[in-house]
Amino acid sequence: MSISSAVEDLKQRFIALRGEWNQEWEAVAQMNPVYLEGYLKMRATAQSKNALSPKVQELISVALAAACTHIHETAVKAHTRAALDAGASEAEIFEAIGTPYQLHGDRLRIKDKFVEARGFWPERFTYLLQMDPIFFEAYTEFSSLSTSSKILEPKVRELIICAIDASTTHLHSIGIRVHMRNALNLGASAEEVIQMLELTSLLGMHGVTTSTPLLFQAVRNGQN
Repeated sequence: MSISSAVEDLKQRFIALRGEWNQEWEAVAQMNPVYLEGYLKMRATAQSKNALSPKVQELISVALAAACTHIHETAVKAHTRAALDAGASEAEIFEAIGTPYQLHGDRLRIKDKFVEARGFWPERFTYLLQMDPIFFEAYTEFSSLSTSSKILEPKVRELIICAIDASTTHLHSIGIRVHMRNALNLGASAEEVIQMLELTSLLGMHGVTTSTPLLFQAVRNGQN
């Protein structure tokens, strides 16, 4: 198979799996089709499992793409479209995007309020509570917006937060343990947690899709 036909085959299989194709993926396919082939197999394996519904998969993916440690606009657009196509509402997508920013207020009362709303108390928060209880109380009220909402199923919300904490741009081990335990306590199966982690592991590909078109441009500029 020629390089051009191999790229076209990859493109069609990618579209069949993800429903979209853009210049970033085109650049990766042209530069190294074998690399994209490997990624496509990994993506297909993670995506094709039935532990998580397609809608929940896309809500996790759009939250990962929009996380403050990542912010990959192309992926946010792609997974937003896919989430809508999978039946997610605008409110569910907004909550998935906003949930990670609501994670983390007299002092004992504020602490009790936080524990009641969030179900846990990280000891590192004690220092902030002691230093600035007024700010922490405001934060507690803000962080309760997600937990008090009925838009996302609590289990799904915990899976999304766990995915953000487990992402390669965050790797927050305490948060992973807390929210993984919360998800399991809310009824998540081991298979659902594993699929969430597998989807999360795909995040690093955005570095390649963002950088490869820049490489193409640099090569062209050097040849002119």
